[in-house]
Amino acid sequence: MKLRPGAVLLVAAIVILLAAPFWAAEFTITLLNYIGIYALVALGVVLLTGVGGLTSFGQAAFVGIGAYATAWLTTAYGASPWLGLVFALGLTGIVAAFLGAITLRLGGHFLPLGTIAWGLSIYFLFGNMDSLGRNNGITGVPPIFIGPLSLARNDAIYYLIWGVLAAATIVIAHLLDSREGRAVRSLRGGVVMVESLGISVFRIRLVIFVIAALLAGLSGWLYAHMSRYVSPAPFDLHMGIQYLFMAILGGSGHILGALVGAALITLLQNFLQDALPHFARNGQQLEVIVFAVIYVLALQFARGGVMPFVLRYLPRTKTPIATAEPLPRRAMPQTGMPLLSVERLLKRFGGLEAVSRVGFDVKAGEIVGLIGPNGAGKSTVFNLITGALKSDDGTIVFLGQDITRAGQRHIAEAGIARTFQHVKLRPSLSLIDNVLLGTYVRTRAGFLTSALRLDRGEEARARSEALAQLKRVGLAEQPYNAAGNLPLGRQRILEVARALAADPALIVLDEPAAGLSRPEKMALAELLRALRKEGVTVLLVEHDVEFVMGLVDRIVVMDFGSKLVEGTPAVVRADTRVQEAYLGIVA
Repeated sequence: MKLRPGAVLLVAAIVILLAAPFWAAEFTITLLNYIGIYALVALGVVLLTGVGGLTSFGQAAFVGIGAYATAWLTTAYGASPWLGLVFALGLTGIVAAFLGAITLRLGGHFLPLGTIAWGLSIYFLFGNMDSLGRNNGITGVPPIFIGPLSLARNDAIYYLIWGVLAAATIVIAHLLDSREGRAVRSLRGGVVMVESLGISVFRIRLVIFVIAALLAGLSGWLYAHMSRYVSPAPFDLHMGIQYLFMAILGGSGHILGALVGAALITLLQNFLQDALPHFARNGQQLEVIVFAVIYVLALQFARGGVMPFVLRYLPRTKTPIATAEPLPRRAMPQTGMPLLSVERLLKRFGGLEAVSRVGFDVKAGEIVGLIGPNGAGKSTVFNLITGALKSDDGTIVFLGQDITRAGQRHIAEAGIARTFQHVKLRPSLSLIDNVLLGTYVRTRAGFLTSALRLDRGEEARARSEALAQLKRVGLAEQPYNAAGNLPLGRQRILEVARALAADPALIVLDEPAAGLSRPEKMALAELLRALRKEGVTVLLVEHDVEFVMGLVDRIVVMDFGSKLVEGTPAVVRADTRVQEAYLGIVA
């Protein structure tokens, strides 16, 4: 059996790390211990910032909470460090959940500013509490014992630190290769698409925020019992920025980037502390300047970090997608029964009525077209139906349920899937991962199940479903290619595949034929007709009149936000109002 280069490098690294206490000097082991402790925090930053797109400068505060919690409990009450671990993680999780609940709804630059605010607050809290020793900190923190074995020495705790880091890395890797992991990776690039897939953006953000904090708290616990002394200095804003830079320098989108970044920063810092005093009296200040220059250069020329350069020279593994049992399917409504009812829908933007008392019905098994000139309000109607916008008046009823005020994810769960006027994919994800996002509402594995790898059966069924939908739209040849490499027209088809993966009762397509060649349009028309035969109802906006007229059962024409006419393609084509307003012809 031939080992891949990546596997060879990994095995070699593991052997070197396992043997390090037998050949390395004590100072080297101390450095490796700090690298492992820092990498735990950076791993959380990779999940939170690099993958989830949430910038936090406050992770050092969570390290401090974990360190102070175990130090206080074990010194003030003589508790076991293992009880200190439970207390540290519990307190860190509670504080993180509270802070996340009040800051994660902030957008843009307000979120990073919020993390700076509470990070500084917690740091100053450490230095002003008598029970925590104020700025003098807490001394005499006991070492960790495993049975009779003391981990007081650096070479003894070394294996615990690196064992914990290895376990955490594997758990996060499992998590990201799952239903919830794909939801986390979809967060970068806006929330409208994510919510339309049935994903609760706030819940996902809060969970990864707490996970990142727990990793930081675990790091703090190890730090406290390794150094045997805790003071506020290691938990200030400077360290929060440093943890963030570790993730960025190593490769914020890659799990191993946390370890690479932690190693580079720690070793560079050690080198500068030795070298800079030879060039200046105050080497510490010069060290800050050097790091500032490195930060700027890295952000300017290597924003992806080190890992992308390494991975470029390693072959990528592409796991074959095995056929599995199909995912559960929803019961489709009987053909001809009322499916969607839109009544007197109204939407204002300031003084402009974008949609003015529009109403129409869609029956199960129909293909209905919504057409009109640019600016007629068609996409706004779609956004109101799917919950991306809230109407000012009117009602929307789907399968007997009033969904007028329902959120996007609840509407998705009810059985409406959509595409967008402006393509909304995740370009860096593969074709199959983009389509797998559509299966979110049909699967149930949560964060814990995914992290423990108990979701493999459901994951296999979801992958089989995603591949089937790719085959259905003619994109199954290279499922692991990045979606961003597709031309625009094929990206629209990929959106259709993602929508179909949700097994919808109603699929809402916003200009699906835009950018397609004539053969591709004909193939799309055949696909939509096949869906109609399967009981899937289609509502589409499209500017290609020829495409619409030859495909749909009924057409609703809009002009200036109002419904102009509704009827069969023949009736609409013959209507003089349509000819004047849309076709530009006067009868």
